[in-house]
Amino acid sequence: MEKKTPLYDEHVACKGKIVPFAGYLLPVEYPTGLMAEHEAVRTKAGLFDVSHMGEVVLAGPTALATLNHLLTNEYSTLAPGRCRYAALCYDDGGMVDDLIVYRIDDEVFLVVVNAANKDKDVAWMADHLLEGTVMRDVSDEMAQLALQGPRALAILEGLTDPAALPEKYYTFTHEMDVAGAVCLVSRTGYTGEDGFELYCTPDQAAKLWRELLKAGADEGLVPCGLGARDTLRLEASMPLYGHEMDATIDPLEAGLGFAVKMDKDEFIGKQALVAKGTPARQRIGLRVTGRGIIRDGHDLFADGKLIGHTTSGTFCPHLKQACAMALVDAGCVAVGDAVEADVRGRRVQAEVVALPFYRRAR
Repeated sequence: MEKKTPLYDEHVACKGKIVPFAGYLLPVEYPTGLMAEHEAVRTKAGLFDVSHMGEVVLAGPTALATLNHLLTNEYSTLAPGRCRYAALCYDDGGMVDDLIVYRIDDEVFLVVVNAANKDKDVAWMADHLLEGTVMRDVSDEMAQLALQGPRALAILEGLTDPAALPEKYYTFTHEMDVAGAVCLVSRTGYTGEDGFELYCTPDQAAKLWRELLKAGADEGLVPCGLGARDTLRLEASMPLYGHEMDATIDPLEAGLGFAVKMDKDEFIGKQALVAKGTPARQRIGLRVTGRGIIRDGHDLFADGKLIGHTTSGTFCPHLKQACAMALVDAGCVAVGDAVEADVRGRRVQAEVVALPFYRRAR
């Protein structure tokens, strides 16, 4: 049976269309509709319930060493108040998940993982902890709200001390008062826009949700569902586990080389990545030039030859263009090349384009 997040009643009150997702009942959209929600985030602001995400605390004198052992990125240089993205890999280099690590202090770290992978991630990490590290799953002790869009900062400034808000991308303030709720506030998100993610206790979540919507009413803030979250991340070319990443895809193939520090002494999966050498596959972007929508799981052809498959695709509302991402043989196509996707027996034409499809003005 699916769980309800602490904001379930708020979604019902806002007339959200509730669907099962990753073991939870969550809104896929509100009466405003996916297209309007997507555009609100690109031009004004949107508020998401992401309380289904998993949170794990690693603490102790060896917690840092454990993270460097588990993850592809380097955490020795991560200062308190900053967060950093990484891949969690199997021994063969395939991905367990992608995640974000927040450094609370010298010996305490918060790790945020994907909802559908939480139990798997926790089990994998528990089996590979170094002696002296204590791990605790705190997912049920946290609610998470994501306030995203160019007006997000202005909305938050009216509910808290503006000087305490994190100023830079991938930084956070551990404990601050936001509309009466004690929150960890990070300048992060999964939409391609500026914005914040707010972590609080479940009992504070509903009031915080209502206060944010009230404060953002004049700024164009709207509640947003899973549908807009997916179109926004795809338009910004952000990978999603189960699509651009899985146990058969390594982080270099997925285009996550920026988060893989091969000069580290070791991490789980490093030897396999070294043995593979230059990645045999690469993630590319596609702009649909033919009629139709290209989604995930379609065979992709260039000059009649099978070169790979699509991993995600949809109509991107802000760009007003159908786009897709694909995993293909490395070097087989270049930007500007024409390709075809086999969509249920019909070939749909597309052009290879650079990623990301959308990048916000800074």
